[in-house]
Amino acid sequence: MKLGVVGLPNVGKSTLFNAITHAGAEAANYPFCTIEPNVGVVAVPDERLDKLAALYSSKKITPAIVEFVDIAGLVKGASRGEGLGNKFLSHVRECDAIVHVVRCFEDENITHVNNKIDPLADIQTITLELILADIEAVNKRQDRIRNVARGGSNKEAAAEYAFLEKLEKFLSAEKPARLFECSDEEKPLLENLFLLTAKPVIYAANISEFDMGKNENEIPLVCKVKDYAAKEGSEVLVICAKTEEELSMMPVEESAVFLEELGLEESGLNRLIKKSYALLGLISYLTAGEKETRAWTIVNGTKAPQAAGKIHSDFEKGFIRAEVVEWQTLLDCGGYNGAREKGKVRSEGKEYVIKDGDVVLFRFNV
Repeated sequence: MKLGVVGLPNVGKSTLFNAITHAGAEAANYPFCTIEPNVGVVAVPDERLDKLAALYSSKKITPAIVEFVDIAGLVKGASRGEGLGNKFLSHVRECDAIVHVVRCFEDENITHVNNKIDPLADIQTITLELILADIEAVNKRQDRIRNVARGGSNKEAAAEYAFLEKLEKFLSAEKPARLFECSDEEKPLLENLFLLTAKPVIYAANISEFDMGKNENEIPLVCKVKDYAAKEGSEVLVICAKTEEELSMMPVEESAVFLEELGLEESGLNRLIKKSYALLGLISYLTAGEKETRAWTIVNGTKAPQAAGKIHSDFEKGFIRAEVVEWQTLLDCGGYNGAREKGKVRSEGKEYVIKDGDVVLFRFNV
């Protein structure tokens, strides 16, 4: 899973990136301090792994991972190449989802590129630039198929061209492609365009340290972001990037105490990953043993053979069956042998849909 962390200059984007990846991206008080995208890979926190590893005395624990890409700040005109626009847009295209950092705090010592704090204007600036880039992509596709689509003799091309005209009209009304309603037949056409605004979004509402612990609905700027996101069905994560950066520098025990003092159950990173997983429809199944306990990320709805293929292609090709037990049940039974004795291990075939938290042993023959 690759998440692109985006935002206008000086909204706290690189500070948040530093906090969640420990990658040390420069966070300076001027636009475009992040010239090349900084990439950080972080582990997905999963208490199930630690408990299963303890049960088996595993020599190695391998969690699922998330890749964060800190992308250079965007300004108005990026779709025409202003600022670092072209680089920005190409890096966004490579990501699965967008974490859009929005400034919801006042600080006279940190300048704003537009000299005012207005989270909705910030969101609309970036969204519009992405929409303009998408319109250009749609127009290029129209140019490629226009001659073939003319006359209607090629029905597929004619249907695609009609679809593109509808999509262009929708985008020209300054609406992102993720809100565009299309038929099952049209969905592949939309997906093949790889549009920037078709990607799911999490708005990270970056608040000040003084607002930490407050009811989110009592912070006016956050409320504005929430209302905006609700209208387009996007997620919102309220976070203080500066506090998260401080937490990331602390030992685990100290950070846990700090979180408790702030009245928070978990860090912003944990909440961000959970929202990202839900946003992309991802789950984790587990494998456990003395050598290694590991989490494997799959799309919710994946059947057993395809899930096995995540481990090795031979597992999918020669799939026979999956021996499955729910992770907590496995712990309660003291391992596979105990679970088998109690009839808790199920033998599942090719049509079984893997569930989050399944501990699986694949049987295969190649």
